[in-house]
Amino acid sequence: MARLIHSMIRVRDEARSVDFYNRAFGLDVADRLDFTDFTLVYLSNADSGFELELTVNKGRDAPYTLGDGYGHLAVSVEDLAAEHARFEASGFAPRKIVEFAPDGELVGRFYFVADPDGYQIEVLERSGRFG
Repeated sequence: MARLIHSMIRVRDEARSVDFYNRAFGLDVADRLDFTDFTLVYLSNADSGFELELTVNKGRDAPYTLGDGYGHLAVSVEDLAAEHARFEASGFAPRKIVEFAPDGELVGRFYFVADPDGYQIEVLERSGRFG
C-alpha cells in the first residue's frame, strides 16, 4: 500500500522559510541536497514521518504564482487557542479561529496562517476526525 512521504513547495528564501517552519511548527531540517540550479530542503519532526520539501530555485527573485489549484497544508495541534496566541506573539498573523459546524455539528476548529511565500497552512485542533 502507498504511504504519503512528503509534499513539495517552491520558496524564494531558504533561511526565511526554514526559520518560519521551525518556529511555527517545530520542523527541523532532516536533509538538504544542493545542486547546481536548485536546492532541496526536507523538513520534519518526531511527531510524523511526513516531510515538507522546500525547493529553492537558485537565481529566482520573482515571487511564485500560487495559482488557483493549490489548497493548503494542514497540521494538527493539541491546544488550538494556545497555538493561536503563540502565533500572534511571534508575528505570524494567524487568521481568526473558526468553528466549522455545517448542519449544526462541529466538524473541526481551526485557523489559517500564511508562510513567507504565501502558502496557506491550516492549523487544526486535535479532535474528532483530526485527533
